[in-house]
Amino acid sequence: MASVRLENVGKVYPNGHVAARGLDLVVGDGEFMVLVGPSGCGKSTALRMIAGLETPTSGRILIGDADVTSLPPQERDIAMVFQSYALYPHMTVRQNLAFGLRMRGAPPEAIDARLAEAARVLALEEVLDRKPAQLSGGQRQRVALGRAIVREPKVFLFDEPLSNLDAKLRVETRAELARLHRRLGATVVYVTHDQEEAMTLGGRVAVMRDGILQQVAPPMEVYRRPANRFVAGFVGSPGMNFLSGPVPPSLARGALPGGAILGIRPHDIAIVAPGSADLEAWVDVVEPRGSELLVYLRLGDEHTGEEIRVVAPPEPAIQPERRVGLAFDRARLHWFEKESGRRMEDVVP
Repeated sequence: MASVRLENVGKVYPNGHVAARGLDLVVGDGEFMVLVGPSGCGKSTALRMIAGLETPTSGRILIGDADVTSLPPQERDIAMVFQSYALYPHMTVRQNLAFGLRMRGAPPEAIDARLAEAARVLALEEVLDRKPAQLSGGQRQRVALGRAIVREPKVFLFDEPLSNLDAKLRVETRAELARLHRRLGATVVYVTHDQEEAMTLGGRVAVMRDGILQQVAPPMEVYRRPANRFVAGFVGSPGMNFLSGPVPPSLARGALPGGAILGIRPHDIAIVAPGSADLEAWVDVVEPRGSELLVYLRLGDEHTGEEIRVVAPPEPAIQPERRVGLAFDRARLHWFEKESGRRMEDVVP
């Protein structure tokens, strides 16, 4: 395995579109790094530049100690798993797994040994003689993973590999990926737009927006101490509430810089009786989610007031079209500058 380094990497397409700018990122040897962000943020472009499928217009890329910026993909010792399975339909699972090794002239005994280990790790031993059409979606994805594993590359690159799976299978395969990484100790760069996937898989998470890295940190640090308002709103489900109106004095002792915005996650607000709370709100919509309720409320006017969301326990039941109180967890408040969106550290409730 090996580390991956991006040093001031940028990508500008001929039409002038800037897909990446000034990317500085170090993925440690054996680390599971997740690039996450909305569509068009540049995460897939960054992955394709690491793979050699795109050429940077500035900066350089290193795998281990080797500068691979200008090397073609086949000389980078990487394996890539795409969103589509890209399996050969006329070949069996065994033949699909072995194809890349045979093309590289690996000896038959080495092919057999690697194939057997990959099949064992990915629970494919019973389907080795089936063709892709005879497999479930999860099995096909595991074959695609196995084809990468048998290569024993320095770096694994994953481009949204679970997006074609249904919700249940996505969760199961996510767990398989985590176990696989723990077993192999592989260096992984993984791209997804799904922030839940990023939080559960990544040793560290790199959040991107408009081709720029916004924050690189362990998942819980990104969740608890987002670097800016964009990260705060993107990471977490449901997303963070932002209150731009007047802030009750009880929530911010001392002077606030002009234009400060208060952020608080839906899980950090309790619904209480009116008259004994930080704010009062009108219950608009209640969505039962089994173990919890997602409650949409409006501050002030019941029709035009600022919307706020709260995650509440299922009991006692909360009825729409009634006024309630909201109590904020003082230890979970976030403050952001209105203009820049940067996190403010000097406002202590």
